[in-house]
Amino acid sequence: MEVSGLPAELWQLILSYLHLPDLGRCSLVCRTWYELVLSLDKTRWRQLCLGCLEHRHPNWPNQPDVEPRSWREAFKQHYLSSKTWTKNTQDPESSNCLSLFRRRKGRRRLCVGAGGEFGSLRAALAAASPYDRLVLLPGVHEEQSEVLLKVPVEIVGQGKLGDVALLVSVDQHCPTARLCNVVFMPARFTSVLYKTTSGYVQFDNCNFESGQLQIHAPGTCQVKFCTFSQSSIYLRSVALCILENCEFTGSENASVTVEGCPSSDRNWACKHLAVLAKSCTASMREPDPADCPMAKQDGSGELLLGPVRTCEIVVGEERSSLLSAAGGQALLGSAQEDSEFGENLQAAKEEEYPILDSNSSDSDLHSDDEEDAQATYQLPYQGHSLSHTLADIMDNRLQSNRLHALQKDLKLKSLQQELQQDKEAQSLANSLQGCIVRQCLFRDGKGGIFIYSRGQAKLEESIFRDLTYAVRCIQNSKVIMLRNDIHHCKASGIFLRLSAGGLIADNNIHSNSEAGLDIRKGANPLVLCNKIHSGLRSGIVVVGNGKGIIRSNQIYGNKEAGIYILYNGNPAVSGNHIFQGLAAGIAVNENGRGQITGNVICENQWGGADIRHGGDPVLRNNLISCGYSDGVVVGERGKGLIEGNAIYGNKGCGVWMTSSSLPHLVNNQISHNSIYGVAVFCRKDDAGDYPPSQGGSESFQEEREGAGGENDPNSEEEHPAARRPISVALVELNSINHNGAAGLHVKSSEALNIIANVIHANRNGGVAVLQSSQLTRIANNSISCNSRGGVLVEAECQVELRGNGIYENSSHGIVSKGEGVIVENDIIGNHRCGLQLLQAADMKVTKNRIQSFQDYGIALLDEAKGLVQENLIFQGRSKKSILRPMSNAEDCVIQNNMLLTFKKRGRMASIVHLPALLCPFPP
Repeated sequence: MEVSGLPAELWQLILSYLHLPDLGRCSLVCRTWYELVLSLDKTRWRQLCLGCLEHRHPNWPNQPDVEPRSWREAFKQHYLSSKTWTKNTQDPESSNCLSLFRRRKGRRRLCVGAGGEFGSLRAALAAASPYDRLVLLPGVHEEQSEVLLKVPVEIVGQGKLGDVALLVSVDQHCPTARLCNVVFMPARFTSVLYKTTSGYVQFDNCNFESGQLQIHAPGTCQVKFCTFSQSSIYLRSVALCILENCEFTGSENASVTVEGCPSSDRNWACKHLAVLAKSCTASMREPDPADCPMAKQDGSGELLLGPVRTCEIVVGEERSSLLSAAGGQALLGSAQEDSEFGENLQAAKEEEYPILDSNSSDSDLHSDDEEDAQATYQLPYQGHSLSHTLADIMDNRLQSNRLHALQKDLKLKSLQQELQQDKEAQSLANSLQGCIVRQCLFRDGKGGIFIYSRGQAKLEESIFRDLTYAVRCIQNSKVIMLRNDIHHCKASGIFLRLSAGGLIADNNIHSNSEAGLDIRKGANPLVLCNKIHSGLRSGIVVVGNGKGIIRSNQIYGNKEAGIYILYNGNPAVSGNHIFQGLAAGIAVNENGRGQITGNVICENQWGGADIRHGGDPVLRNNLISCGYSDGVVVGERGKGLIEGNAIYGNKGCGVWMTSSSLPHLVNNQISHNSIYGVAVFCRKDDAGDYPPSQGGSESFQEEREGAGGENDPNSEEEHPAARRPISVALVELNSINHNGAAGLHVKSSEALNIIANVIHANRNGGVAVLQSSQLTRIANNSISCNSRGGVLVEAECQVELRGNGIYENSSHGIVSKGEGVIVENDIIGNHRCGLQLLQAADMKVTKNRIQSFQDYGIALLDEAKGLVQENLIFQGRSKKSILRPMSNAEDCVIQNNMLLTFKKRGRMASIVHLPALLCPFPP
């Protein structure tokens, strides 16, 4: 038959009047007719799908206003799943086709109820043959005792859902059964509505009120388009079952309970359910890392976050601003290089050294030619051991490019990328065991799903809201959660403990009263690519030897720490974006540990990372930026290895630590923070002295009692920091530059080692030691181009300055009012004195190379005392004194120093050893 004889629109109108069997026959005529039948998707196929009393909207109950991709495909899936119960055959000698044919030919329709053939369900079951259909007429059907279902039948309610109510307790003893379009209510003698211990049961479009379904292995079930009101499902060791498009409301306990390891004794229906589950699996949707929530308050006062600011930094003479991406790029293009520090320091070609009279004061030194009064001599200092690192800091574009490269390397991965790289996660995502819950709604009750005693469940595209908890998984059980929405729970959204595990991926977990995800007591889940946000407490809590791999998540807008680790919690946290939190990005307290690597931690109200009370994490290669307070806080008794992080653009300090802490701060880039680069303060945290909403009131009594301090049974291989114990806080190999105050600020009551750092171009001094009752060791650092002095040591401070290069600072190289030693330092080209000892300073100054660019090499003032010997002191400007000894102390000894000056013409200089001199020395 030619289709071209009529317009396609007319054919579509004609075909839209056909019933399902006729549509099927027409689609077999030819390809053109097949395509015409397919084109009826939004008309006839939609009518068929919504008009069937056994089905509901394909996206019910979560998105009933959203159309499926294909109405025909949705109808096909509904139809096939409704026929699963008929695929069992008890006659092994007959083929499946013949068995199905015989069933259909001899199948009867038995009516039950007023006006029907049977007055009760029990009577109809007694007369029924296998695969008969029992139609319950509208009304209430009640049985006074338990009904045994011994033959496979289909029980269907006539009319709309709600017209037929069944007050019964059914015990299934047959291999298969189906119930549809019925409201189940408990009988007076039990709350069990239906149970099976061996067979397969299928529920379609039913309501369950105030009762329970019980399925025991090897029994199994398929439940679709059903409503559970104050009702629940209990599954014990079930190998495979499917709960799909169901609504659970008002449960007094868990809506679904899964107990026991999936049985190896599999029901006949398991292979059919597996095929059905695979065919219905939605394609994995990729999360958009750039998907940013909007910042505003909704009608209920809930915090909704704004677009995440991209933090760009401008490196140059002026401090950077924290800008939008566009603004940052514009300024980066116009950034100027630091020309002052980039000069090549060379001696004048014709400079010569005059002979010094051993009886003269260096203040008498002057050039023979008045025209050379302003001549200068600058010493090179590229020979210092850290000078090669200065080139990177001075090259503004190189530093900016490295920051941009780091941001690119830390780009959030999609779930598809994670699954491609992690075979274990891929295996978990594809597994089909235990209970499969898909596109269900759990609301307004106590619990969603409870899994225990090695149970297994897979939850996909479901919504959990307004519950006490959404998912609780304990006792070596396993949960797989993909693309669920979990919000407004009264406690934690997801709770794992007692060695529970599984995969939690691509979920939206938000607005919960406690943690979005709570991991305790040896639980070890894989947490990937979730959005965990807007919680009233922490985003993720890892407590009491909890572990887990937490990777590629967006954690933002939580009122407490984005990730909170304590009581020997030891997760691996990597590749996450943790931002816009109202407290710390990551908090590690109470002997918490963890491997925290490669995360972007930005725009948090408190520290990017907060470590206190025995917290001992490894914090490595993270980008900690744009915070509204300090980048990293190491509080009372905090520990840990803080290595290779970029800490910049924070409105507080780069790193803030107390003197009672023992961190190892190594190889970090600490720059462009508003206050100090690194600050060490002498103060003790009060009990419960947490930043606002940081978790001081969190209840962890069980974990507190069982943590046992440092006696964690895990091996050292899981905690590399344990193999590098240190007894003194160590700041080593860091680049501390362009910060708003001193590069390193020390006010400590404990010993401190500051080794081999590059401290450059900070707005205040390089290093300021304001309080140091125990020795502060400052060795082998490069301290240069800071806006004030290189090193300041206040009175009563104990310091050792050894092997440092102190160059081109805008004020004095070193100013000391304290005590200690200054040995083998290179103090060159500073704009004021190279070394100035004031007040009651008591320093041993030996074997230093000292030159001031415009002022004295060494100045001893007030009551300064000590020993100044074997130093090499150069004159920096003609007619400028090298040494100014004006101290009134009787035991100030100056001896065996080498003083060198220059003139533009004359003989080569000679080095003169001055005899021992006791102060006061004439000016």
